[in-house]
Amino acid sequence: MSEPTPARTQQSAQSALRLVDLRETPLDVGEVVAALDDDASGGLTLFVGRVRDHDDGQGVLGLDYTAHPSALDRLREVCEKVAADFDVHALAAVHRVGTLAIGDVAVIVATSSAHRGTSFDASRALIDTLKAEVPIWKHQRFSDGSEEWVGSP
Repeated sequence: MSEPTPARTQQSAQSALRLVDLRETPLDVGEVVAALDDDASGGLTLFVGRVRDHDDGQGVLGLDYTAHPSALDRLREVCEKVAADFDVHALAAVHRVGTLAIGDVAVIVATSSAHRGTSFDASRALIDTLKAEVPIWKHQRFSDGSEEWVGSP
């Protein structure tokens, strides 16, 4: 994994943000890829997180995502930090909220840069930091009738 680049200016980091949102409607991979379109970018790395049918050996029927009112601002801050730390040309992060079914897309993050290595590293940093720091909580419903909150305070 390559090291982050020296800090970029706040303005250049903000200009790299092409799409940052929380949505109750289905997410579109094509929209995210189109938002990062740039002839100077040789690499675009995309991560799509989907709702799976199991967790820790239990069957999952579905889940709900709930976001704190500050979540969108925090998501934007995380995106700006990744854009400042890595030499990316463009960056996108979109997360679903509300009720999702098995197979639904829950989150999409993507970065583009001149080279693939930078995009891979920036995208990994983006999804990992988003999951750790953005106040979005998951309420899972299991097939045995139990339920669980994940990531809630």
